[in-house]
Amino acid sequence: MSIKNLATVYSAELEGVNAKLIEVEIDINVGIHSFNLVGLADKALNEAKERVNSAIKNSGVKPPNRENRKITINLAPADVKKTGSQYDLAIALGYLLATKQMANFGTSDKIFVGELALDGRLRAVNGALSIAQMASERGFKYVFVPIENANEASAISDIKIIPVKSLSEAIAILDGTKGASSIALPVEKIIGAERAAIPDFSEIKGQHHAKRALMIAAAGGHNVLMSGPPGVGKSFLARALGGILPELETEEAIEVTKIWSAAGLRPNGLIRERPFRAPHQTASTLALVGGGADPKPGEISLAHRGVLFLDEIPEFQKSAVEALRQPMESGFIHLARAKSHFIFPAKFMLVAAMNPCPCGYFGDLEKECKCAAYEVIRYQKKISGPLLDRIDLQIKVGRIKVEELRKGEGEAEQSAAIKRVVERARAIQRERAGKINSEMTSREIQEMARFDRSAEKVLATLDRSRLSPRGYYRLLKVARTIADLEEKEGIGGEHLAEAFSYRLKEEL
Repeated sequence: MSIKNLATVYSAELEGVNAKLIEVEIDINVGIHSFNLVGLADKALNEAKERVNSAIKNSGVKPPNRENRKITINLAPADVKKTGSQYDLAIALGYLLATKQMANFGTSDKIFVGELALDGRLRAVNGALSIAQMASERGFKYVFVPIENANEASAISDIKIIPVKSLSEAIAILDGTKGASSIALPVEKIIGAERAAIPDFSEIKGQHHAKRALMIAAAGGHNVLMSGPPGVGKSFLARALGGILPELETEEAIEVTKIWSAAGLRPNGLIRERPFRAPHQTASTLALVGGGADPKPGEISLAHRGVLFLDEIPEFQKSAVEALRQPMESGFIHLARAKSHFIFPAKFMLVAAMNPCPCGYFGDLEKECKCAAYEVIRYQKKISGPLLDRIDLQIKVGRIKVEELRKGEGEAEQSAAIKRVVERARAIQRERAGKINSEMTSREIQEMARFDRSAEKVLATLDRSRLSPRGYYRLLKVARTIADLEEKEGIGGEHLAEAFSYRLKEEL
């Protein structure tokens, strides 16, 4: 009579930023010892056999390599490529169930993820929040995760997250010899990701025009290009922008945390502050857009719901910069592969800075430019017309006089006060359309523009030959944001005129 035992437990595969349910089937049969892993497993996953053997042995249980049996592990569905080490815990528990070395437990409502160390400890994995969200949507009740992933996964409130330190602890919980302490932290108490210190707007001397443009950008989520000579504070202004952006809403925070976790950054909890990403000029198209053999989010997606700052944008690879165009319009990146496709969220504010020429002093009133005319033109042409057309606010940042720099502290408005105005403007936008102005479609902005008489007059006099249809609707969105900052129901002529002043770019 043959001895045959079978067990099925559940785990998950990360595809892009979303998780997919995976069945881990373990079959134990009489035969010469073998340990086979099937179901399109990659190298890291194939090495799970050695990790599971050692972890089970060092947890005081009989390991697979001491069994003279044929062991087959199947990861289903078989046509989905399996990557990573998050299946270790599920494989180990499934094996112990199949060999009856632990009490039988209900597997249909539980998902197990975690990488095993050789001594049986559990190490953190990527995508814990995505896995918890998928488990909730599929009707599971429990998700067993390494303790380092518990805070992150607990952002999904309608499922019990069981933090586990080791394989032996997981066995004890499932056997009933140890009580399970589920994590259910209130979302408000989960700590966000750490960021570098953000400058306060009151520290920026002068630059009233630039600060006004950044306040408008923050209120409506608009893209900004700052052009000016070196050393005038373009990078400082961009960093200060983070201090006037409102905190992420809970739904937005979950989106952002999923992306960061999938990218391997593993935030300790729910990210509440809006991301600020500033890649170096040497960043490749792949680094910005994302992808690779095992597709991961790039800088564009890591800046989702926050800011992507490109300092000295002409110095980036042209292909990398032009790759921004599609996500700036659609709000996502679609990566197509021969056998699969991935969609990464990418609703970000582009904040770019550049010098007007290679030496940086073209148009400067105090320092002479040493560039030839063709060098200036070639440099400025690195930013294509279609990309410029997608940038709502294009401003010049000039040199500040010494007298202004010597003014005392407290004369400029502080970031906290500006942030409150920005939050009020965004609240108006969400109440009106359910989204911020930059995310509205052309049809929505046309319906919600609400011009008064003065605005109609300004519209009649605008030189629309300078505006593409895209540029025209972006103009309306900026004007709508300016009116929202003043809490005005209708768009006035002064709002349109100010918005149009940011679109006039005869030269950078």
